[in-house]
Amino acid sequence: MKIHDAPGFPNPARIRIVLAEKGLESQVQFVKVDLFAAEHKQSAFLAKNPAGVVPVLELDDGSYISECVAITEYLDNLDGHPILTGKTPRQKAVIHMMQKRADDQLIDAVGIYFHHATPGLGARLLAYKSPEWAHRHEWGQRHRDKFVHGLRYFDSVLRGQPYIAGEQFSMADITVFAALLHGDAAGIAIPDDCAALSAWRANVSRRPSVKNRSGQVMDMAA
Repeated sequence: MKIHDAPGFPNPARIRIVLAEKGLESQVQFVKVDLFAAEHKQSAFLAKNPAGVVPVLELDDGSYISECVAITEYLDNLDGHPILTGKTPRQKAVIHMMQKRADDQLIDAVGIYFHHATPGLGARLLAYKSPEWAHRHEWGQRHRDKFVHGLRYFDSVLRGQPYIAGEQFSMADITVFAALLHGDAAGIAIPDDCAALSAWRANVSRRPSVKNRSGQVMDMAA
C-alpha cells in the first residue's frame, strides 16, 4: 500500500496515527505531496482524488481510497478486529456521530479559517481561493469562532468521560487531536477554561502512536 500525503499536516497525521495504532506502518510506502507547490491541485493528483486533498491511500491493485474516515475504516477493519471505529452497532454509531462533530466543528472550521482568513500556504494556492478577500476573511473569522465554540463543546464532553466517544480511544479522538495541531499552527490555543480538553490532550499525547507528533506541526509560514 502507498499513502500519498504531506508529513506534518493535520489530516495526514490522522492516518499516520491510525497506522501506528494498527501496527501497519511497515506495510505502507509514503509518497510526499508538495502542498506548497499546489501539487495536490494538479491533474496527476486529481486523477487519484478529485477533491484535491491529502491523504490518499493507494491499494496494491491500483485503486484509491480518499477521505480520512474511509481510509480509517479500511485500515481498522483489515484484520477483522476494529479498535478505532467500533465493534457493536452502538459503538459504531456513537463514534461516527462524534467523528462528524469533530470534522464539522474543529477540523473543517480551523481549515477554513486558516485558508481564508490568513495567508494560508502561500501565493501558489491563491488561485484556488475566492478572489474576494474581504468576504473570504470575514467567512474565515466566523469559522475561527466556530472552532473555539467546538473546543468548548468537546471540553464539556470530556468532563464526563475519558475519550471523545466514550470509554475507548477512537478515530474521533484522532480527529480532535489533529484539529488541535492545526489550531496550534493557526495561532488558536485551547481556552484557559477548557481544563478537561487540555488534560485529555496531554493524556492522548502520551500514547505510543501519538507521542512526538504533538510537536510535528507544519510550518504554515513557509
